[in-house]
Amino acid sequence: MTPPAPPAPSKKPSLRVERQLQRQGHRLLAGMDEVGRGALAGPVTVGVVVIDETVRSAPTGIRDSKLLTEKARQGLVPRIQRWAIAYAVGHSGPEEIDEIGIMAALRLAGLRALAAIELTPDLVSLDGNHDWLTAPTEVGLLAFTEPGGPATPPVSTMIKADLKCSSVAAASVLAKVERDALMVELGADHPSYGWHLNKGYAAPEHMDALSRLGPCELHRRSWRLPGVGHDEQVAPIPGDPTGTTVG
Repeated sequence: MTPPAPPAPSKKPSLRVERQLQRQGHRLLAGMDEVGRGALAGPVTVGVVVIDETVRSAPTGIRDSKLLTEKARQGLVPRIQRWAIAYAVGHSGPEEIDEIGIMAALRLAGLRALAAIELTPDLVSLDGNHDWLTAPTEVGLLAFTEPGGPATPPVSTMIKADLKCSSVAAASVLAKVERDALMVELGADHPSYGWHLNKGYAAPEHMDALSRLGPCELHRRSWRLPGVGHDEQVAPIPGDPTGTTVG
């Protein structure tokens, strides 16, 4: 008889990675994730969730926010807020994205989230393989950041951290719920773009409205958008499809 196949590894995030980092001396850990990088309108948003060694397993149901329904994400928010030592969400608006670029705007949103939690983690865990939080070595590139802002803690990157690490997945949920709510609110003044449905991403109804009406003040005008004249200096839309709340 053929022996049964071993069970597939769990796809649920856990604290396994965080516990290993804590054993290495990083007691106060921050999971951080972003949403809105690939949207055509609105802010890019970064969530941060801080835990220490006393924090138990994350609330049941936490996943990367893209894998959850809107109702499930909203239901998780108060549970995440009770679970974490601290949490925050930071934004960088479309005008900042146009002025300094998407990667620098990501860092600005992340620094705002870190400033809001009023404590300094020993280590920040980011999803992916690129550290967009730490200041680059190019002189002057991030001279826009507010004077006296927090020093960036050490950063650890991990591909698919939002699928493996509970703290990063929780940060993703907080960021997406807050940004989605903000886009619905902003969309009330700009109903033609359908932001209550697409949250500023390149959905058909959004693209059609851009072609007909052109961009509004909340669009990222430095990107190549329908309705923007071809003689303007604009950058291509990135390929990634993808105020402050404090606890």
